[in-house]
Amino acid sequence: MSGTAEIHDATLTPGKLELLAGWIGAQPWFAGDPADLEVVGSFRFVDPDGEVGIQTLLVRSGGVTYQVPLTYRAAPLEDATDALIGTSEHSVLGTRYVYDAVSDPVYAIETFRVIHEGDTEAELSRGEKTATVQGSGITPVSNAATEAVRLVRVLDGNHIPHTMPLGTLIGTWQEDGAERSEILAILR
Repeated sequence: MSGTAEIHDATLTPGKLELLAGWIGAQPWFAGDPADLEVVGSFRFVDPDGEVGIQTLLVRSGGVTYQVPLTYRAAPLEDATDALIGTSEHSVLGTRYVYDAVSDPVYAIETFRVIHEGDTEAELSRGEKTATVQGSGITPVSNAATEAVRLVRVLDGNHIPHTMPLGTLIGTWQEDGAERSEILAILR
């Protein structure tokens, strides 16, 4: 297991959906309406150094579900101004710099580790899980020159690898009263 994510009884101003609404509409993979975003699930990983919050939101707009991984930092991430979604005031931790996690090395390393080791999402110190994930472990390949994680942003069931990947990250959550599972990331 990925450890335990420390969840504070706190408020964020602006909130996560408010921050996303101001950012997501400009993303090339988003075809919905930022005004009708709703969270259908989320999960967390834990930064081994305890410095960066790592959370993935599964949000829906216009009947389509999207994966939006976020990192929360106490200070700006160098060379990642294009990935900054915004800042939010956390009532316990102070100012949080919220990033599109695909540009954050802490997220990339932890996602790779979860897939590689066949691990799962973190436990939560408080609150209920609304999504679970499972890394596949890796399939050893003698001619593998590089290993890169490809994140699936649009969760529409059309992102099934055409060739055998080294590994995958599968997410499961409840949506419209039914259990749903999708490939969230592919390790190549």
